[in-house]
Amino acid sequence: MSHHKGSQKRFTSSIAQMEEKARQIRATCVQMAFDGREGHLSSAMSCTDLVVALYNGWLNVSPEEPRDPDRDRFYFSKGHACTALYAVLADRGFLPVESLSSYAKTGSALPNHACRRALPILETSSGSLGQGLGIAAGALYGLRLDGNKAHAVVLMSDGECNEGSVWESAMFAAAQRLDRLLAIVDNNGLQAVGRSDALMGYTSLEEKFRAFGWSARTINGNSMTEITTALAEVPFEEGRPSALIARTRGGSGVDFMEDQILWHYRTPSPDDLQRALSKLGQPPLHKQLSHA
Repeated sequence: MSHHKGSQKRFTSSIAQMEEKARQIRATCVQMAFDGREGHLSSAMSCTDLVVALYNGWLNVSPEEPRDPDRDRFYFSKGHACTALYAVLADRGFLPVESLSSYAKTGSALPNHACRRALPILETSSGSLGQGLGIAAGALYGLRLDGNKAHAVVLMSDGECNEGSVWESAMFAAAQRLDRLLAIVDNNGLQAVGRSDALMGYTSLEEKFRAFGWSARTINGNSMTEITTALAEVPFEEGRPSALIARTRGGSGVDFMEDQILWHYRTPSPDDLQRALSKLGQPPLHKQLSHA
């Protein structure tokens, strides 16, 4: 059994607490999309549960020492969904909560695609899809050479798996036996202009990762119970990197946004905002702003 399964990777919140927190993070994402007049809301809300679970104890990271050399590395490769990341970072003390009001504003530390130059606590800039897995695998390989036992987690989109660079990186990670690497694929079935199955050939991402030498499993990525259970078992197999295919729903948590391609780019109207916040039953983390 791996040295880091079980007791060394405990969650700091209960399932119910994390579920409630995820609703508040989603409310915050909706508010940020409204305030900043920026889309990608569907993408942010599909991966919210995953980011909440990671930052509630599984990742070895600290707002007091965000650049600790021994920290786990989290690579948010689907950078267009960054409102979910920003909201969780603010909730966990890595960012001032009030900074969320500046999302997508000129000069903000929180642009509409995650940028390390604007926000240095990030491991990398992201949004150009297909790069996160390679960056993480290379960083982890270097850390291992230094004797550093940190883990690297990459949150990717299913559409991102269209990119050949993903599979080049997957081969490298398997060849180097990087079993401290976890790739989480937010498999919401939607891409900017169509459904993933139609664009990717109706094939299984779990089977693809297995074929590239990884250990892989598929879960309901909007079930906090299934997420935490799977994370507690990482690595799924000694000597192999782990792929967690998280089947999610775009716009998860707000019924009129769920599984709708149009919400990839659409921004909420004042009525959409109020309807969404009512359904989520949680206030945004930051002060609500009126939109002129």
